[in-house]
Amino acid sequence: MKLNSKIFIASVLTASCAGMANANPVVDVYAGGMFGAGGASIYQNSNHRNEAGESFGAVLGLDIPLLRIEGEYNHLTNDLVSTNDAMLNAYFKMLSTMIHPYIGVGVGSVFGGHYTAADKIKYDVKSTVAYQGMLGLTFDILALPLKFDVEGRALYAPNFMEIGTQKPDLLQYDARLKIRYVF
Repeated sequence: MKLNSKIFIASVLTASCAGMANANPVVDVYAGGMFGAGGASIYQNSNHRNEAGESFGAVLGLDIPLLRIEGEYNHLTNDLVSTNDAMLNAYFKMLSTMIHPYIGVGVGSVFGGHYTAADKIKYDVKSTVAYQGMLGLTFDILALPLKFDVEGRALYAPNFMEIGTQKPDLLQYDARLKIRYVF
């Protein structure tokens, strides 16, 4: 191997190592909080009750270029139902500059809390599987390690409690504001 070839190979290796040292990380770890306002519907046989309500919670997740994965805790409350849910979510993002549209799905569990029936009797919420879908926008703040998500969300929990022989379903829907801090 000639001296020119060795110098060329050494230059290429040095440049590629220097480029990797300045590269941004591919995976961002984040934590955040959220607040939502919307409503809940309880479906029991052919009847249903609707009530406005709110939700709040916390998230911890990983953000990679086209996908975001997070664990989430929420507390849902209104005049009908007060309950908690823990979800594992996956978000599929569109690439753009400062505003990132996304669509997401989640699976987890609704647990704890109570349901107040029309006769004011309270029933305990049992632990059951829950599913949710999300559609939203992420806003990047360039000078700060913060991201803001504005999203619409619907959560469905079948048979989330027992009233005698009946097992009603819960449909909770809301608009949410989520603030995430990127470590």
